[in-house]
Amino acid sequence: MKKTEIRMADLEDAKEIYGIYEPYILNTVVSFEYDKVPIEVFKERIQKITGKYPWLVFTVEGEIAGYAYCSLHRERAAYAWDCECSVYIKDTYHKKGIGTALYKALFELAEAQGIYNIYSLICVPNEGSVALHKKFGFNELGTYSSTAYKFGEWRDLLVMEKRLREPKGAPDKLIPAAELSSDLVKEILRKYEKIEL
Repeated sequence: MKKTEIRMADLEDAKEIYGIYEPYILNTVVSFEYDKVPIEVFKERIQKITGKYPWLVFTVEGEIAGYAYCSLHRERAAYAWDCECSVYIKDTYHKKGIGTALYKALFELAEAQGIYNIYSLICVPNEGSVALHKKFGFNELGTYSSTAYKFGEWRDLLVMEKRLREPKGAPDKLIPAAELSSDLVKEILRKYEKIEL
């Protein structure tokens, strides 16, 4: 059985993570970026996101096979308890349960932080991604019709939402992912990292 692990990403992972992401930019409408991202810029993105939210990598025998992270949903202060989520899997590891394992761990960490709502924005049609999010209890909120132009066509963007807790009363201050108890983080990650490949 291959050794699998889920852990928090760090800047040393940037090149390997970007190697998974770049084909999504250049060959798909999963990402709405057009051009390659310089590795230093990509590192800055990771650093900015991990200052507040969890960014996880799933490794197989030390190789990063996929990653998932939460990120800022909207900038205004009143949105502080919302986030967006994304998951990307290396092409050789699709449909092996890695995305599911990453999301299980990611959402449990987000809940521990005090997040209330998680959003996913999906270029449609994309049956696989929509099905994955529905499996995790996401509901379809609506569609931005013809909102993005890529590869010679206008694209629709589906907005999906998962509620982690009911909004009653004033929320507690959000806990940055880096400030979560290390024991709690380890406990959560260990629960989901074992997959037979």
